[in-house]
Amino acid sequence: MKRWKGPGFIVVAALLLMILILPTLIVVPFINSGETGEARVTPEKEKEPMLTTIPEDLSPFTVNVLRSKTNQVEEVPLEEYVARVVASEMPAEFEVEALKAQALAARTYIVKHMTNGEKVSGQADVTDTIQHQVYKDNNELRQQWSADYMEKMNKINTAVIDTAGKIITYESQPIFAAFFSTSNGYTENSEDYWENALPYLTSVESPWDQESPKYMDQKVIPIADAEAKLGVKFPPNVSEIKMTKTESHRVDNISINGKTFSGRDIREKLDLRSSDFTVGQKDGHLIFTTKGYGHGIGMSQYGANGMAKAGKNYEEIVQHYYKGAKVTEMNQFTALASTKN
Repeated sequence: MKRWKGPGFIVVAALLLMILILPTLIVVPFINSGETGEARVTPEKEKEPMLTTIPEDLSPFTVNVLRSKTNQVEEVPLEEYVARVVASEMPAEFEVEALKAQALAARTYIVKHMTNGEKVSGQADVTDTIQHQVYKDNNELRQQWSADYMEKMNKINTAVIDTAGKIITYESQPIFAAFFSTSNGYTENSEDYWENALPYLTSVESPWDQESPKYMDQKVIPIADAEAKLGVKFPPNVSEIKMTKTESHRVDNISINGKTFSGRDIREKLDLRSSDFTVGQKDGHLIFTTKGYGHGIGMSQYGANGMAKAGKNYEEIVQHYYKGAKVTEMNQFTALASTKN
């Protein structure tokens, strides 16, 4: 039998020991940590997104908002108010330039309202409803958006910060910055829906609105219900109904069985989306087909988003929808608004 020679055996044993021990020597320094020497491997903690806050010094005055649910008055810095109105009035998914245009409209509205000294009560300047501008606080927006709150609010706050202090003026005065959801392809002259003609609220084309999910709608109403709401008897055949149209193709006046209504009357009394409508009839029901959503005056929100998608900036958007208006600094109105606060 052949015997192992001493030195050869030692070499082989040393190699085996190196194979077994070396990996441990490499790994241990990286997994041992802390005073106990326990092995720990922990992934790097993800950083939570930070909320983009609006600096307080951007707001020259506060707005006192009457909260409809609590009947309490909430005092809000101007630019915070603007951000929450934008969040409440326009989809946060819209393009940033559209959100900026909405911020200008919201800021212009409240500046004009405040400089006119208009109040809801002794303490409140505005409500949080469509009577003025829809306003939701941060808690309400968190509930509405859930996990998307941070992303959406950051986007809106950035749009407000980027336009802070700017309003829309006509002949050096803040405009009545009317806006609505979706046009029928045109905006409406203010005098064709409201009483007064305003030179910057004239009909313009708005072809981008056809992409809006609210562009077309149908509403079916029992004839008896429509007659009760309008106080008129419908003729046996709706083809006997006569209509005249405005420049923007909305219904100006409609004659039903000898009684005349404005398109606005029909829209509001029957809760239609638009005053651009046609009337059909089937099985004892009236079928109203509408184009657009809202009164149609001023800036179309979906039109603004379409313009932004086409590469237009917020100034180009507001100057399209408010004819002859300019984007200016509100400095000269700041003191007046704050004294009326």
